[in-house]
Amino acid sequence: MSQQGAALQNYNNELVKCIEDLCAKRDELQRQILIEEEDKHKIENEIRLSSEKLAKINENLAKKITARTEFDRTISETEAAYMKILESSQTLLNVLKRESHSLRTKVDE
Repeated sequence: MSQQGAALQNYNNELVKCIEDLCAKRDELQRQILIEEEDKHKIENEIRLSSEKLAKINENLAKKITARTEFDRTISETEAAYMKILESSQTLLNVLKRESHSLRTKVDE
């Protein structure tokens, strides 16, 4: 009977050791899970912040592109008007020269 008791005690000791090993492995796995969940939350927060920053950059970029388009339109219209002024000035100069020449010839006659 003492042999059976010793065998039972050995089985019990091995069983307790196996259970302790499983608990230790589970605890290590739980520690790793907590670390990875913390990393996951940090990355999700970084993604959220980056998404907000990207949205703000896109908004500012759209405003600046619109402003640049308005500058381009204003510059184009101004250059066109300036070219018309130059053409009118050239025409006016030609008319003035012709009238001046005509007046001189009348005075010289």
